[in-house]
Amino acid sequence: AMDLLYEHADKIEEAIFFHIADLFNLEVDLIFYDTTTASFHVDQEDDPDRYANATLRKFGHSKEGTWSPQVVVALAVTREGIPVRSWVLPGNTSDVATVEKVRADLRGWNLGRAMFVADSGMNSEDNRRELARACGKYLLACRMSNVAEIRKKVLSKRGRYTVFKDNLHAKEVVVGDGERRRRYILCYNPREAERQRKHREMTVAVLEKELESHKDASATAQWAIELLASRRFKRYLKVTKTNKVRIDRGKIREAETYDGKWVLETNDDTISLEDAACGYKGLMVIERCFRSLKRTQIRMMPMYHWASRRIEAHVKICVLALLIERVAELACDRPWHQIQGALDELQITEFFNLNFRVLMRNELPAKTINILKLLKITPPKQVIELEKLT
Repeated sequence: AMDLLYEHADKIEEAIFFHIADLFNLEVDLIFYDTTTASFHVDQEDDPDRYANATLRKFGHSKEGTWSPQVVVALAVTREGIPVRSWVLPGNTSDVATVEKVRADLRGWNLGRAMFVADSGMNSEDNRRELARACGKYLLACRMSNVAEIRKKVLSKRGRYTVFKDNLHAKEVVVGDGERRRRYILCYNPREAERQRKHREMTVAVLEKELESHKDASATAQWAIELLASRRFKRYLKVTKTNKVRIDRGKIREAETYDGKWVLETNDDTISLEDAACGYKGLMVIERCFRSLKRTQIRMMPMYHWASRRIEAHVKICVLALLIERVAELACDRPWHQIQGALDELQITEFFNLNFRVLMRNELPAKTINILKLLKITPPKQVIELEKLT
């Protein structure tokens, strides 16, 4: 069955996606795609000279930070999180190298425009140049604190935000002229800004209390070393010339400028401000899809296949499962864990006496019945007859 799926995977994915798009009247004018990795618990990578049908498992840096034989999984989704198509590539394939194949495969689907959306780890000058050459358009998150141009010219740009939602404000900032011009989208979430502010105040309060509890503020003390090594606290600390640990008020004021903000960079002048601002949300949808595939719901790993066609078929089956999950969530307007809890109760049991009179009936809860109606499923009924005792 996996071999049959592998042979016809392209036609199956295309037919299923357009059926779902027509069923839900999905907007397919903007396609987001990104990559992840799936590692294997083996010591050696595939050797094509030894096994001609095993070529995918290659050593590479996984998204979890390990170095092991793996495959690269590329996934294209709509802004609603509906999978469009998936690809399985050798584990030593770079993210940029995947873009050309993805673009070529999606070109025949008559979709609107496909845009490469990725987080800040993908954003570098070399990668932007390759992305522009390979797929044309990209939307990349930026490291705000590490790029001087963003700190000085984007974050400090005056002007009002355009309000799209209560938790999404955005404005456009163009830096440079001519072909060297760069288009940035500065986004702001007031709710997230308030949450980050409160979290920082709590962290600083804990630091102040900790520093007051130690008479010796030397940076060589054990407690000071632990604070300076902590990912939570070290950003707000400094070591003075006298080798004392103090709270850095300048870093606190600098952190305030980033509250609730994120910056996107795009080379597409035709994309609207709202679509670009919502692009980061689309990226979060992809990350959620990968998280569901790999760790939470579907659990694509561990994978025990070694033949390339079986590995690809396994990934395709997991992506189809993800498609079913997203369709159910859209139909019911509920997260999958609630739907799954309701589906686990799909049983009605009736106990009869010897005269076939009902002794006990277990009814479905109301929440389960509502979800079944949304999914257009008829509740099952199981009848258990008590046999005559001998």
